[in-house]
Amino acid sequence: MAPGIRIMQKLSSTRAFARVAPHFVPAVDRAVHRLTRGRVLLSAWMLPGVILTAKGARSGLPRTTPLACMPEEASGGSGGGRGGGKACDSWILIGSNFGRAGHPAWTANLMKHPDARISWRGEGIEVTARLLKGAERAAAWQAVLKFWPPYATYQARVEREIRLFRLEERRSR
Repeated sequence: MAPGIRIMQKLSSTRAFARVAPHFVPAVDRAVHRLTRGRVLLSAWMLPGVILTAKGARSGLPRTTPLACMPEEASGGSGGGRGGGKACDSWILIGSNFGRAGHPAWTANLMKHPDARISWRGEGIEVTARLLKGAERAAAWQAVLKFWPPYATYQARVEREIRLFRLEERRSR
C-alpha cells in the first residue's frame, strides 16, 4: 500500500476530519466535477467516487451528492469498461457520514426513491439502489472494511448501523 494512502486512512479516521471534511470535501468535489465536465473527482484520488443524483425523500426534487464508493467488478468480466480500470455494473455506497451521529440525508433519499443516476468516471448511468440487510450486508461490510479500513473506526464511533446500498445499473428494457 502506498504511504500516501496509509496517511490518508489515518487522517480520515480522526474526529477532527469528521468535523471538517463534510463541509469542504463535497463542495470541492462538486465544483471540480462541474469544471471538468464530470471527468474528475478530487476525493477519488484516494477512494473511487460517484456523483449521486436522487430525488429528495421529502421534496422529490433532484439532490446531487458526491460520494465515495466501492465499485464491484462486472460479472462475466465485461461491463463496457467504464472509463478505464476494472469494468463494473454495481457499486456499494457506504452511509458512514464520516463517523458522525445520524444517517446522511442521501440514504433516506435512496430508501424512498431507489431509482437514481450516478456519474461514474464522466459517464451518466441510471441505477437502482437496494439497502443491504442480513447476510448480504455482513458480506458487503467485510469487503468494505478490506477496501477501506477506516470505516471500522466510523462504525465504532456511532451507535447506529451504517447503511450500505448496492447500486445496480438499470438495463434497457
